Amino acid sequence: SCSVGSAKGGSVADPVKPGVIMEVKVAKTSDSKEAVDPKRGRCVMTNIASINYYLLRDPSINIDLSFSKEERKALGINGLLPPETLDFNLQVKRVVGVLRGLPKPIHRYSFLMNLQCTNESLFYRVLASHLAEMMPYIYTPTVGEACQKFGHIYQFPQGMYVSLKDKGNIAEIVENWPAASVQVVVVTDGERILGLGDLGTYGMGIPVGKLCLYTACAGIHPQKCLPITIDVGTNTQSLIDDEFYTGLKQPRVRGAEYDALVEELFAALTKRYPGLLIQFEDFGNTNAFRLLEKYRNKICTFNDDIQGTASVTLAGIFSAVKAKGGRLQDEMFVFQGAGEAGTGIADLIVAQMV
Repeated sequence: SCSVGSAKGGSVADPVKPGVIMEVKVAKTSDSKEAVDPKRGRCVMTNIASINYYLLRDPSINIDLSFSKEERKALGINGLLPPETLDFNLQVKRVVGVLRGLPKPIHRYSFLMNLQCTNESLFYRVLASHLAEMMPYIYTPTVGEACQKFGHIYQFPQGMYVSLKDKGNIAEIVENWPAASVQVVVVTDGERILGLGDLGTYGMGIPVGKLCLYTACAGIHPQKCLPITIDVGTNTQSLIDDEFYTGLKQPRVRGAEYDALVEELFAALTKRYPGLLIQFEDFGNTNAFRLLEKYRNKICTFNDDIQGTASVTLAGIFSAVKAKGGRLQDEMFVFQGAGEAGTGIADLIVAQMV
């Protein structure tokens, strides 16, 4: 169940399992306009009417026109929405119609990200019910262009950012994440985003997009997923010169300072969320292999570019060898380039051969 600061109780639809109702617990509040949260040391809104209104601004709770009349009354949002209710199927039809009318894939990407940040339930219903059509907009190939233009099309904050300036305070940042339970982290340092090179914090679209697919394809609840970008600078001068760049405008830091930042982050994550999976995504070669070797026997982790791609490729090779007849050891394999994927595939093939 999810807890919200509402004057009244009620229930809302589960974002992953349409038709499943989640309980909305009641938190009694005063009628004062604001108060100071003693733990965070910042103002929080406690005005009952304001809290009810902001339920419609919480993407994990808001289902917009799909709130029934009973839910609207129970949650104190009656009159804050158009009077007619629309079931999810109609809302999906409307959204898909809008998407198909947009001129370019990047426009569809922006529309979908806006939807995710305002109505998570509807976003995942659209994605899950039209997966083949929506996947190219949420992830490759459109996400590459979205990452390149990230600062220029930025709308809402998504995920968690950890930078060199946060050294010594990363545990506090991890505590700031609102989910009480996280099962999967996808983390990047933005150095090798797809085939586009060092995009720094502009690479956040990759962990966000990958976790969208984890929810749509594997049914992992979105509140259990956490995308993270580690910001240690960028060696792409055009980004340093970009007035809208969202990260540290400095050359990329390596060595002991980099390792200490990663170690502090992983320690904070595994302390708050024991047993979670940490997936490395789009790290550069100089860090990808050594970080995998450093942490693979310490925490639950894998590198998607090295291990994930290799596993899928080897599975395809097994099928091809079976169809052809013969042995894997009798085949010859040629690789173009020695990046994470190529090297990971070669290592796994050799391991299988011997």
